[in-house]
Amino acid sequence: MTAYNTSMEQILLASESPRRQEFFRLLGLPFVCIPSGADESFDQRLDPKAVAEELAVRKIKKILETRAGDTAPWICGADTLIHLNGKIYGKPRDRVDAERMLLDFQGKTHEVICAIALYNSQKKTYDCRSVASAITFAPVSQGEIDWYLDCGEWQDAAGAYKIQGKASCFITGIHGSYSAVVGLPLREFYAMLRDNGYQYGCREVLAEPKL
Repeated sequence: MTAYNTSMEQILLASESPRRQEFFRLLGLPFVCIPSGADESFDQRLDPKAVAEELAVRKIKKILETRAGDTAPWICGADTLIHLNGKIYGKPRDRVDAERMLLDFQGKTHEVICAIALYNSQKKTYDCRSVASAITFAPVSQGEIDWYLDCGEWQDAAGAYKIQGKASCFITGIHGSYSAVVGLPLREFYAMLRDNGYQYGCREVLAEPKL
């Protein structure tokens, strides 16, 4: 007989991203959202995977510094960035910066890296993982870019676009995790919860194959 978990501990989500909150609701996880306010600057010379993971952990540490996480059994931080031709792209500073990013991406394939970090308050342990996905943009005209910028989706979005919105009109291919590109790699997050002892889902699971 398969046993299911009926009670779950609350998770503090150190993010104000509506997409991540929607994923938490989709999974039925009890959570409270407290934006970390952490510094999201980074060094372009570093490895993009390391940058994404550092930012995800930095958000948790900022919550702990402000003592907002004192009563939270678990804290989750996440970060998404884009990598193309040796350059790392975060969120655009303004419309001009967003336009520059979209011009760089058009007609090319770039890498989206989403990092997720989980902190166990009882054990004082961190787990951090990241997922890379490849996104291909079609060639687009200046008029199409202007139209997209006018819709405002570029604001507060890594790489100045949201794949779940109107930007899907420009995307010809995706290789990897769609949910990670949106903001949370669901398969990896589920595995992270399970591996760290969070009581979620079915207790009877198959072992992950070792590659």
